[in-house]
Amino acid sequence: MLGLLWRMTRGYRLCLWRSPYLRWRVETYSGLHAGAITPADFWRFAWRQRRELAGYLRWAGKMRRKTRAAG
Repeated sequence: MLGLLWRMTRGYRLCLWRSPYLRWRVETYSGLHAGAITPADFWRFAWRQRRELAGYLRWAGKMRRKTRAAG
């Protein structure tokens, strides 16, 4: 799970709210416009949605492992 998060945040690890992928995620789930997300917005969203985000990371990790095993 943490490995996937590490790969998804490549290049943005010290400022996660600037990651295009994570901005897209926040925009999709919260309705905030991706270009208007501030660090406070990002961390507020991450804290409120922490269970759902952890579930997504577990699911994405499983899918990645299945894909690697099949290939």
